[in-house]
Amino acid sequence: MNKTGLFIGGLIAGAAIGGLLGVMYAPQSGKDTRGQMKLKMTDLEKELSKIRNKAKEKGIELKDEIKNKVSDLEKKIENLVNEYRKTVDA
Repeated sequence: MNKTGLFIGGLIAGAAIGGLLGVMYAPQSGKDTRGQMKLKMTDLEKELSKIRNKAKEKGIELKDEIKNKVSDLEKKIENLVNEYRKTVDA
């Protein structure tokens, strides 16, 4: 994952942790606090799932890009070998 993705992931995780800490120290009943923590955890799970899916998509894109570059490189090498053989055979 690139630096931007890591930064965004850290930002989301930090916000979620900050929200949880704020809820934990809020002056309200334990039942209300647990309910809010559950909601925050659900939100965090959703955000992490989004990040995971984006990372997976980027990984697939990167894999395809590498395959294309390797294929192009193989073609260039093959062309160079053929050119070399022409000069040796001549």
